[in-house]
Amino acid sequence: MDYKEFKKIYEVSNRDISREVYRNNKGIILIKKEKTAVNNLEKIFNAVFNISYKKGFQAMSMRALSQKTGMSLGSLYAYFKGKEDLQDIIQIQGWSIIKKDLEKVLKSHNNPWERLKAVIKAHVFLSELFRPWFYFTFMEARNIKAVKSMEDHTQKILTNILVEGEKQGVFKPGNHELTASMIKAMQQEWYLKRWKYKKLNISVDQFAGHLMGLVEAFCLAPGQEGCA
Repeated sequence: MDYKEFKKIYEVSNRDISREVYRNNKGIILIKKEKTAVNNLEKIFNAVFNISYKKGFQAMSMRALSQKTGMSLGSLYAYFKGKEDLQDIIQIQGWSIIKKDLEKVLKSHNNPWERLKAVIKAHVFLSELFRPWFYFTFMEARNIKAVKSMEDHTQKILTNILVEGEKQGVFKPGNHELTASMIKAMQQEWYLKRWKYKKLNISVDQFAGHLMGLVEAFCLAPGQEGCA
């Protein structure tokens, strides 16, 4: 599956994400009219990502967010109590995107090698679709237990596939936890250093394919290469 095919199956709009956030946080958000709330949440998220990308979330003031969204401070506080609550909402939603779609991909393959390829490519493709969410989640992850838990969870998925694949003779014996950690770092490379790959004129399909080639060469057991 290439990126174009992946998009047809998994892509949702920013409005869809904002609507999901609204429905999941009705106990916090004071606005009762869904259409109004979704429109404003979309503006808030876009503004947060824009400001955070330039100078970091911690340096962002509520006044700056107000100016960027065109909403008053009072209006902003109808959606969250403060910056920490806003950060939590974005982190939780970012995690939800990854978790839901990776679980869907996992269920679609039984063979360890096919499953590993699908999970690695899905993570890269998801980070292309939802780059602002991925980038924000990583850059603001310092001291946030929920985000560290997310990192551990996605890495454990890779480790478990490698361990199971070794038992079946598909993958070479090795330090699978370390291998999973290295794969995870390479996946993150795509959305954290996009400027570098844009300069090299590398597409998301080329990046994912090259990464899969590296994993294949390092992980597949002798005699399994023909299955790739």
